[in-house]
Amino acid sequence: MLKRHGYQLRAWRRGRDLTPVTNRTQAIRPQDVLAFTTLRNERVRLPYFLDYYRAQGIGHFLMVDNASDDGSRDYLAEQPDVSLWTTPASYRGARFGVDWLNRLQHRYGHGHWTLVVDADEFFVYPYCDTRPIQALTGWLETCGMRSFSAMLIDMYPRGPVDAEPYSEGQNPFEIASWFDNGNYFISRNPEFHNLWIQGGPRARVFFPDKPGAAPSLNKIPLVKWRRDYVYLQSTHMLLPRALNVTYDDQGGEMTSGALLHAKFLSTLARKAAGDVQRKAYSGQGRENRANDTQLRNRPVLWTRWSEKYINWRQLEILGLMSKGNWA
Repeated sequence: MLKRHGYQLRAWRRGRDLTPVTNRTQAIRPQDVLAFTTLRNERVRLPYFLDYYRAQGIGHFLMVDNASDDGSRDYLAEQPDVSLWTTPASYRGARFGVDWLNRLQHRYGHGHWTLVVDADEFFVYPYCDTRPIQALTGWLETCGMRSFSAMLIDMYPRGPVDAEPYSEGQNPFEIASWFDNGNYFISRNPEFHNLWIQGGPRARVFFPDKPGAAPSLNKIPLVKWRRDYVYLQSTHMLLPRALNVTYDDQGGEMTSGALLHAKFLSTLARKAAGDVQRKAYSGQGRENRANDTQLRNRPVLWTRWSEKYINWRQLEILGLMSKGNWA
């Protein structure tokens, strides 16, 4: 309890970093599923990102722009379903944006299902091709579930990452359509009880000698939020700890989703170099330094064991997500 209160106090303090650009939260309806995002210089990604989640049924977007200089702020300010805050403060100092979003979720997310995603993350859940996100959240509530996990799946092109330019509004998976269908390892965090997943292309290409240093791929992005909840590290784990138990420890299979990670596009090299130069992503600094070093060599992440993405059912067959007992 004390640890949770400490993180809540942090979020309240870091919330003073935020300046509202356009606050349309009065338009939020009680039944709305809300999306929360922190971003910097993602203008080219934003049209597809917003359209993708609008199609899923997201009712309102609450977004923090961390001093973009590519037009992201102006573009988002014009969107009628977006409330936007801006800050020039340190992303690292806000625990990589977690404090800012914890503050906004505390203020606006109470009683709502909230989805926390980055601008390059695309949520996939069972039946997402035929059912809106409200069907999922309604079923979760019927089952008494307050949180929903999704494994991050790194998507990549067949050739070098920068070989094919990404255009504004384009579906990124027209380019980055491949993923690792295996090569993942999993453990259980003894303190917070969440699962810890690593592996995939970043482990085998960027951390071949130290796969244990590779980024974690476990996330719990969808939560029926309450004011006394907090994220601790990205969306990898929360307090209270019970929210992290999104799996059946008796050997059964619980419903889960995936986050398709459209990181490896032609925009990545410039962004990775900028992040390293700004030293803004220190907790992720090891990853970004590895990205920057490897991207200078124009790596090819594709192998003959790579799988081309088709749909969520394919991911379930491969054991990367599950519909569980949701029929």
